[in-house]
Order: sequence, then C-alpha cells, then structure tokens
Amino acid sequence: MSKENEPLQTEETVTNETEEATAAMESVEPAATSEEAVEQTEEKPDEAALLREELEAEQNKYLRLMADYDNFKRRTVKDRQDAEKFRAQSLLSDLLPVMDNFERALSVEAKSEEAASLLKGLEMVHSTLLEAVKREGLEEIKSVGEAFDPHVHQAVIQEKDDNAAPGSVLLELQKGYTLKGRVLRPAMVKVNE
Repeated sequence: MSKENEPLQTEETVTNETEEATAAMESVEPAATSEEAVEQTEEKPDEAALLREELEAEQNKYLRLMADYDNFKRRTVKDRQDAEKFRAQSLLSDLLPVMDNFERALSVEAKSEEAASLLKGLEMVHSTLLEAVKREGLEEIKSVGEAFDPHVHQAVIQEKDDNAAPGSVLLELQKGYTLKGRVLRPAMVKVNE
C-alpha cells in the first residue's frame, strides 16, 4: 500500500508545486510587452547619442577656450616686447624737430671767429645727441639717389631730370627716421618723373 500511495503523493506534490508556481507568476507584475521593450532600447541609444553630442560640444568649448588663452598669452608677450622695444618712441618723436634745428644751425656759414667757435660747440652737442638717439635705435632713412619707396618717403615735389633714373629721389627736403625698423617719420623728398 505504501507503494500505491507514493505515486499519488507524487502527483499531489507535482500538482501543488504547479499551483504554487502559477500563483507566484500571477503575483509578479506582467513583463513589458515587446513594444515597450523596443521603446526602452531605443531611448537608451538616443540618450547615449545626446550625451556624446553634449560631451563633444563641451570638448569643443574647452579647445576654443585653450586656443583663446594661448592667443592671449602670445599677444600679451608681443605687446610687452613692443612696449620695451619702442619705449623711447614718443621721446624720439619729440626730439626730431630739435635735430632738424641743429642741422639748420650747422648749415650756416661762419664768417667770424666767434661764430666759428659757436658752430664748433653746436657740432659737438649735435654729435652727442646723434650718438644718444642711435643707441636707442633711431636710424636715418637714406633718400638721395635711392628709388622712391612710398613706405619710407613722402613725395612733395616731382621734377623731370634726364640725368637721374625715373622714380629716383632727387632731393631730400626733410630727413626721415626709423626706430628699430618702424618708420618714425618719412623723409620728405623731390622725386624724378
């Protein structure tokens, strides 16, 4: 009899286990439908793509900011170097009329001994002034006999001279100067046609 009861118990056990499993499945929330699952998987790649785009935009901002900073540093260094290089520009610009007046005074012919000694003193002061401004980087622009260059010459008169090359400078009316390669004052010249 025990053997006959065993299969019944086994069937009852299986039936009970099946019922318990069914009850457990019913108590669990129903799984997402296939449409909802597709939507969820679609949202994740979209979200990832959005995050990638946002990261890319932030990286571009960062790179632009770094480039701007590098440009700022370079510009600041260049401005500082230019300020040091051309620190005497305004002083030298103010001294140019003084140098012109010295040259006019030196062009006067001395007729007496007193005038000759005065002229000698003016020449010494003028040469000292020229040495000082040359140490600061002031250079005279060569003009007479040179080809006319609008970057360093200012033509105020044109004249025809068959003995000179066309477009050459015939006469310098006022000296021009450069300061370390930068034109401080262009030379006023008469140019051959």
